[in-house]
Amino acid sequence: MSDISPEQDFDLSFLYEIADGSDEFIVESIGMFLEQTPQLLGMITVALESGDWAEAGKASHKLKPNLGFFGMPISQATIQEVELACKAGGQNPEEIFAKFNQVKATVNANLITLQQIKAEKEASL
Repeated sequence: MSDISPEQDFDLSFLYEIADGSDEFIVESIGMFLEQTPQLLGMITVALESGDWAEAGKASHKLKPNLGFFGMPISQATIQEVELACKAGGQNPEEIFAKFNQVKATVNANLITLQQIKAEKEASL
């Protein structure tokens, strides 16, 4: 398992490309991410802690596209590993928790940056 740092796993070029200069689109997209992503992380946390592997797998599956859209391919690949391990019945819980916690830490660090970007873009609207 490799260590992920936010600097390695954060690239908003896709978002900026499809926004095509629209700060409103960026603000709305980041707003949705800031709302959905912590909820999904919380759902996964609760499911893992209770041993509900099916629910952890479902929530991990829902989180994957968010991570891809917001330029976090390392975390996206890692959460897919979590998803597959959960769907297989959670046979190695320590590894699942370690991978999930790694993703969660990276995403949480990136959430702070996204909040700052959103605030800057909102100020310019």
